[in-house]
Amino acid sequence: MVLDLVPLRPSSGRARMPDPVLIGAAGALVLIGLGAVSIATTGRIDPTAGHVVRQGVALVLGLVLGGVLATTDHRRSALLAPVLYVVALVLLALVLIVGPPINGARAWLQAGPVQFQPSELAKVALIMMLASLTQERREPTLTAGGIGAVVVVGALPMGLILLQPDFGTFLVFVALICVLLLVAGARLRHLLVLAIVGLVAIGLAWQLDLVEDHQVERLAVFLDAGASDPQGAGYNTAQAQIAVGSGGLFGRGLQAGQQNALGYVPENHTDFVFTVVAEETGFAGAAVLLGLYALVLWRGLRIAAAAPDMLGTLLAAGGVAVIAIQVFISIGMTIGLVPVIGLPLPLVSYGGSNLVTSLAMIGLMVSVHRAAR
Repeated sequence: MVLDLVPLRPSSGRARMPDPVLIGAAGALVLIGLGAVSIATTGRIDPTAGHVVRQGVALVLGLVLGGVLATTDHRRSALLAPVLYVVALVLLALVLIVGPPINGARAWLQAGPVQFQPSELAKVALIMMLASLTQERREPTLTAGGIGAVVVVGALPMGLILLQPDFGTFLVFVALICVLLLVAGARLRHLLVLAIVGLVAIGLAWQLDLVEDHQVERLAVFLDAGASDPQGAGYNTAQAQIAVGSGGLFGRGLQAGQQNALGYVPENHTDFVFTVVAEETGFAGAAVLLGLYALVLWRGLRIAAAAPDMLGTLLAAGGVAVIAIQVFISIGMTIGLVPVIGLPLPLVSYGGSNLVTSLAMIGLMVSVHRAAR
């Protein structure tokens, strides 16, 4: 097994109990998220607290789905991978046809007041599909044909997502594929070839204008700080950094953050929700948030290492990869480490689709943990 980590101590007889550290850390992040969404929206942009209510509804749905996955053997859940994958592809194609344009992208399907983001379903579907496909093609390491199959299966939803365009989610899928190939034992030369193909594909996307103008401007601002326009493409990052810095060590206090309360930080309940935590609770609160994510990722890696089969290892590792890259990009773009590309903070940001998907991935990890002996 590629993951050389200290395994969880197996139990004998019946299925193991759910991992209390993983569930506790994930639950704490969800509660922090509800508080941050409430602070960011109630009163200023949503006097009726409707955002919090909708997030609560999504939480219930996510807990139900995550609970079902957690209590179902992961090998049985994986049998649904082809169906989920096809459904995800159909919805991703449909969103390009009938999805309403929001913030310059067609990424949502809407039915009355309900919005749904098919790319979130595609994350879980792709994890399950690639895990099933990869573990079947190990002989004992992943062959070139197996790598090709993984790339083709991953390229279909990635292409549709790039057409929306949603470059942030596209990068999440890239990270997912790379992690699963590494865990499955792909040879270095194959990975190098794949990296070259990926760079060529990004260059073609750039030449074909699949990257939006505002994304190009944000990248230019990130690469050349001296050319930063704090009132233009660099506005989001500038205001986010001010909010994070103004929190100091222990923060301004709950509902006392001026940058967020006055609306200077855009999308502070979704992509920039970290600014709410940092401004209101300071470095201490941000450290607690990061510590909780570290617990989730640590337990996910331990579960992957102790999985009873390669399928379980790949499912858990896939969930860890998706959560980790989203955390890195979401917080990184807030403090200027990466360009602003727009990704929610898992379990914390407002957005029902992302919350349900994140809880589903936690459920898959718990299922793999319970199957270990």
